[in-house]
Amino acid sequence: MVKPPTGGTDEGRPKPARLKTAKMRTPSQQAWLERQINDPFAAKARAHGYRSRAAFKLTEIDDKLRVLKPGARVIDLGLAPGGWTQVALERGVRDIVGVDLLPVDPLPPAHILQMDFTDPACGPQLIELLGGPPDVVLSDMAPNTVGHRQTDHLRIVGLIETAAAFAIEVLKPGGVFIAKAFQGGETAELIADLKRHFVEVRNLKPKASRADSSEVYIVATGFKGRG
Repeated sequence: MVKPPTGGTDEGRPKPARLKTAKMRTPSQQAWLERQINDPFAAKARAHGYRSRAAFKLTEIDDKLRVLKPGARVIDLGLAPGGWTQVALERGVRDIVGVDLLPVDPLPPAHILQMDFTDPACGPQLIELLGGPPDVVLSDMAPNTVGHRQTDHLRIVGLIETAAAFAIEVLKPGGVFIAKAFQGGETAELIADLKRHFVEVRNLKPKASRADSSEVYIVATGFKGRG
């Protein structure tokens, strides 16, 4: 168990740590690094051996749903650097395959595919590696941003829709789809489509999602089939 930091202000909260030098860093890089240093979930992830703080988002979701079970087949979309796959393995999943554009260090017995998920050839390869249709499709994908708000927004929505369409195409009856989305992301049409195919669809914001982030997770359970 990670002990809470001590010292700091009179209220018992630690003073935020600041990097001693910002040499060769942009202001946004400096802010990101300082946020990581002061992030309790990032510290917990390092202590637990998780590759990313995002692992705690999935642990909280799964504590509510209990979908990561021994015997479940799982596909992890956008798995880099591997935190969600680590959680699935930790909870007894052995049939799991993940895909990402970035290289990911091995996480046996998981199969890892370095590929563009939007490539039409990717889906069949994932199913082949998994050995059959999944019980759970996870997506923590986020597109590369270009700095243009409207363009980035369209990329985000498009990626979520692609992941949802894939899940609807391949899931077993009773299956689960969990995907990162963003509040205000114009996902009403997507939610409506998911409600036609799943018994329950809801939004969850895990504690590990930063309070100032619009990030939420769409959780669709009880897949009813493609009809």
